[in-house]
Amino acid sequence: MARTTHPSDHEPLYARIATQLLGELRDGSIPPGERLPGERELAARFGVSRETVRQALQMLRRGGLVSTDRRGSHATLPGSTAEHVPSLDFPVGAHPAEPCAVQRTTVNWEAPPPEHAQALGLAPRRPTLVHRYESAAADGSGLRTAVTSFSAVAVTEVEELARYRDRADGTASAQLRRAYDWMRKAGLTLHHRDSITRLPQSVRVTRRVHDQYDRPLEITDLMVDAQQDALVYEFTLPAAG
Repeated sequence: MARTTHPSDHEPLYARIATQLLGELRDGSIPPGERLPGERELAARFGVSRETVRQALQMLRRGGLVSTDRRGSHATLPGSTAEHVPSLDFPVGAHPAEPCAVQRTTVNWEAPPPEHAQALGLAPRRPTLVHRYESAAADGSGLRTAVTSFSAVAVTEVEELARYRDRADGTASAQLRRAYDWMRKAGLTLHHRDSITRLPQSVRVTRRVHDQYDRPLEITDLMVDAQQDALVYEFTLPAAG
């Protein structure tokens, strides 16, 4: 539904449009990650030139409320980083440890599982960053294990991941909790596709992450000691503004 602007002697037209768009961002009319209408559509909606719309979007970009890539502008919100979105926990299926829970994380520079190498476009036996996660209750119940392999693109373009190459020997705990934040900070829009499949005694979750150029960034296989109906869902998280 179009919103009309009102004349003001003290505020430029582009600023009034930015204010109206900001209201939609804050009230959820435009959710985080949602692609905004194109400049032409917004210009027609507000009855202004495309240049005015461009200035309004630039104002929102400076405030960290909108990010733009070659596919258009996306809504973001201050502080709505990946680590604060429950469905974006890294690795997939990770959750805050209970007082009696046991967790272990390691990272190695090694050849990933063959199916991971294929999904990431890596040559057979070519090493990359491989992250392993394990979580269970103190009595051993509720076991979760996850293996994540990163692509050459992710390791090359995400500075924080690149730093792990020389110290990924599997002996130290791997603090990759903010991996998705790091990817977004590097200008990558994250498209997640999680496939959840019921197995006889467990649930297998396979997460594949691509960027805005459809380049693979990461693949994770999570095994959960539980049973659940199979489902597939996917979503896109824009790059940091």
